[in-house]
Amino acid sequence: MLLRGGEVHSPADPFATAMVVERGHVAWVGSEGAADAFASGVDEVVDLDGALVTPAFVDAHVHTTATGLALTGLDLSSAASLADAAERIRAYAEARPEDRILIGHGWDAARWPERRPLTRAELDALTGGRPLYLTRIDVHSAVVTTALLDLVPSVRALDGFHDGQQPLTGAAHHAVRAASYAALSPRQRTEAQRAARHHAASLGIGTLHECGGPEISSEDDFTGLLDLARSEPGPRIVGYWADLDIDRARALGALGAAGDLFADGSLGSHTACLHEPYADHSSAGVAHLDAAAVTAHVVACTESGLQAGFHAIGDAAVDAVVEGVRAASEKLGLARIRAARHRVEHAEMLTPESVAAFAELGLTASVQPAFDAYWGGEDGMYADRLGAERARALNPYAALLRAGVPLAFGSDSPVTPLDPWGTVRAAAFHRTPEHRVSVRAAFTAHTRGGWRAVGRDDAGTLVPGAPADYAIWRAGELVVQAPDDRVARWSTDPRSGTPGLPDLTPGSALPVCLRTVVSGQTVFVRPNE
Repeated sequence: MLLRGGEVHSPADPFATAMVVERGHVAWVGSEGAADAFASGVDEVVDLDGALVTPAFVDAHVHTTATGLALTGLDLSSAASLADAAERIRAYAEARPEDRILIGHGWDAARWPERRPLTRAELDALTGGRPLYLTRIDVHSAVVTTALLDLVPSVRALDGFHDGQQPLTGAAHHAVRAASYAALSPRQRTEAQRAARHHAASLGIGTLHECGGPEISSEDDFTGLLDLARSEPGPRIVGYWADLDIDRARALGALGAAGDLFADGSLGSHTACLHEPYADHSSAGVAHLDAAAVTAHVVACTESGLQAGFHAIGDAAVDAVVEGVRAASEKLGLARIRAARHRVEHAEMLTPESVAAFAELGLTASVQPAFDAYWGGEDGMYADRLGAERARALNPYAALLRAGVPLAFGSDSPVTPLDPWGTVRAAAFHRTPEHRVSVRAAFTAHTRGGWRAVGRDDAGTLVPGAPADYAIWRAGELVVQAPDDRVARWSTDPRSGTPGLPDLTPGSALPVCLRTVVSGQTVFVRPNE
């Protein structure tokens, strides 16, 4: 296939307008004049009509089935108040009388005037006494009905359950989540997975890093998703299974015993583990893994050829992971630890010392810039939870890049939506100016960075020999945007050879995906284009 007459974003030729794809790989990138030599020898010529061609995005942290359920089911992420959420729940329950369990996502009481979640009694009345599982937007706590609790009689004795109080956290939350997802039929689960993959493809996403685990989904859910991705066109799935049992992770087909292997919880649910207590709560969160457990897991994974990885948000949790990985490097040697490319998911509360440790140990920071867009700023949830000073230090992407820490961007969908250009914008226009990175650096973290995070250095760019994972976009004028105006002015000089990207200034329209291709196979075409 020859694509011509557009703009091809490629380091091989910053002024490229054409590309040849053969046998699932990029075969050539170059100028319009040189494309004439290929025109008669290809099976198909695509006239780009000025469209932009880029590498397909990689979302480095996704919960695919939960994303599909949010897309097709009860989504409260845009609910403006407790009353609004209640009405949506009532309407959803009435519209689905045959469902044996109701599942929803996305409520955020911190954004509501009432500043509280729905009570169990209120939910019982809204659902007619049926089982309902409704996760907070960070997926680290949930409100439920009495009927769902009755399906898990042991839940009342677990940590995180407080009689008469919502939401459930910790072990109690994990127990009701397991029961809720077990109640889904295979058909419901597959439909949700298909919906999520189709939606991702429509946004120019070619690869999803699925973060499953025994406390997050189920083995059937995980293996079913991997099987679906192998049998049907769509974004490829790279699976991570969050389990200290590395043999089980390997048997399930996971690339790593990693992902949401919880060192702590979340800031929104007051369960991220901090050195100092929350500003609006008496606790300092919950630690699920100590440094010794981290060390043992990293050593076992490294020796078995698997990636290790941990969910760590609070500063105490991040420090425990760093201490554990450093101890593993002392046992096995720093070179082996760096070569394994172990990961830390979220990594929000970082200090200069932990940033330097990430760089030293070769840890990939798998981060979600939309978290800052949603909850950052002087009046955001982070400031409520931590106070303004600690909140301003969160998500320091510029410091990570300066230190040489590998970055991979994702959404943690359904926590924040699949939205790759919005994610790039969020990093480039971080609410804290000193944490901003250039659009080019953010774009790289959301394309090539995701490939590097799974150990692939030969993908994520449109150069000869790379996998033909690309997206075609309707976009406006291409520009170079950077936090430092002096760098931006230098980069826009044609002699710099810096390829442009769409203008992502807040308020401007984001590019529209026209086609997504994975390994040379078209997996999405926008209707009527």
